Amino acid sequence: MTYCVAAKLNAGLVFLSDSRTNAGLDNIGTFRKMIVYEKPGDRFMVLLSAGNLSISQSVREILQVEQLKDPEGGDPITIWNAKSMFDAARVLGSAIRRIYARDAEALRRSDVDFNVSLVLGGQIRGEGMRLFEVYSAGNFIEATDETPYFQVGESKYGKPVLDRVLTPETPLAEAAKCVLVSMDSTIKSNLSVGLPLDLVVYEADTFKSDKIVCIDYNNPYYQMMHNSWGQKLREVFDSIEDPVWDDAHTDIPIKVLATRHEALKKISTPHEKLI
Repeated sequence: MTYCVAAKLNAGLVFLSDSRTNAGLDNIGTFRKMIVYEKPGDRFMVLLSAGNLSISQSVREILQVEQLKDPEGGDPITIWNAKSMFDAARVLGSAIRRIYARDAEALRRSDVDFNVSLVLGGQIRGEGMRLFEVYSAGNFIEATDETPYFQVGESKYGKPVLDRVLTPETPLAEAAKCVLVSMDSTIKSNLSVGLPLDLVVYEADTFKSDKIVCIDYNNPYYQMMHNSWGQKLREVFDSIEDPVWDDAHTDIPIKVLATRHEALKKISTPHEKLI
């Protein structure tokens, strides 16, 4: 399993991926889930992948040369000459379908699902930044202001902090901190996700990035964030008043219903009768 997250903000894009793969508790490996496609001054794109490792690696390889027919009769469209991120996402979808046509039947005979999830984001000169999640069928959706981030892989543990913190107005440094906390929460709760991590922060309209870093166990910022987050969560938890199950003094009492019959009666009471 793996965990990847990408966020689209007004100020730029943030991408983060772990590097753990496993085929059982005693068969753990490290493989990069992120690849950067960069042509300085013209385009900057990042691809994150989760799912079957052999499929995602095949897609990444074919994507380098995959072509789409130009409906206007021009040169074939590739990720290197696409005029929009939408067209780049179409090329990625085509690459997935090519791998499906080649491998899906053999995988099915071995009782293996064709399973791959990808996130493609970036900016091509002439348009704004865009972020897409691409599915196993090659279709995709685009991030919006209401949903400014995508997750693939083991997403549930890291989602709450993203929902509470990220908005389009979030500064890039704060967004990078947020996705790292999201990753740390996932690593804490799931052994199939682990360090080292790959982090990319892209500033809008630069078409390059000097903020590309690999984070391992010895990274001082990650260690500080990991320890601080756990400590602060505990402090907030301890500051919340414990529930009281009788009529003892508390600002928000919890009343225990006398019998199971009374409890069921209370639950089934129409809303308007409770007012």
